[in-house]
Amino acid sequence: MTTQNTEHPTVLVLGGTGKTGRRVADRLSRAGHPVRIGSRSGEPPFDWADPRTWEPALAGAAAAYLAYYPDVCDPGAAATLRAFAERAAERGTRRLVLLSARGVAAALPAEEAVRVSGVTATVLRASWFFQNFDEGVLRDGVLDGEIVFPAGDVKEPFVDADDIAEVAVAALTGDVPGDRTYEITGPRLLTFAEAAAEIAGATGRPVRYAPVSAESYGAALVRDHGLPDELGAFLTELFVTLLDGRNAHLTDDVRRVLGREPGDFADYARRAARGGAWAG
Repeated sequence: MTTQNTEHPTVLVLGGTGKTGRRVADRLSRAGHPVRIGSRSGEPPFDWADPRTWEPALAGAAAAYLAYYPDVCDPGAAATLRAFAERAAERGTRRLVLLSARGVAAALPAEEAVRVSGVTATVLRASWFFQNFDEGVLRDGVLDGEIVFPAGDVKEPFVDADDIAEVAVAALTGDVPGDRTYEITGPRLLTFAEAAAEIAGATGRPVRYAPVSAESYGAALVRDHGLPDELGAFLTELFVTLLDGRNAHLTDDVRRVLGREPGDFADYARRAARGGAWAG
């Protein structure tokens, strides 16, 4: 839905019902910016696989947030994003902000694809979201008391989706320099076992981490969640790549952009627990 405002131009938020997209849309709306949600159920509807839906979504949009579906690392992402970015430039959209993955070479073609003439493109490389534990695939594990995931004892710079959204809004509205890549992390490194312990402390009930191989986890996604075999294989390879310790270092990009420290996992866990995220 687009809200009307004569002061600010419209911002298109693709993936506007997802973890980061809905947070981006909410912050823009509260700041007085008209927002158009880009999704299959949006008005007008938007579908990455159907270029006929792109132009109506872009009409009058000065900026666009791009959370690509199914994944920015997908082999077809770069071609689709290039075609979309070129269409956006033709329609007068002047700022693009792409949500990307940190430490993954497979995401680089997609990042390059949005850098087209006439557009200021900003790339946000994000680590694992806090919210994967209460809004994503790890929530069931928290509810069961055992988070099964192929991360071993690797440390990750878990990041708050709220911080990603705030950085995205700053880039969309021109409050920070564009044509840059920001690597967004939390303030400290945690293993998945340590993250589970933080959640256990916040909820007051047992939650433990159970490591499993990437192959076993990928097979379980196909078997238990109905994912296509090729997507299961893709995710398996992605987990092997992402969870090898390559991202086990922090950046200060959140502080440089927002002028404050990024949110901490312990604060997130307490907030989510108070809000009933794991009342299930």
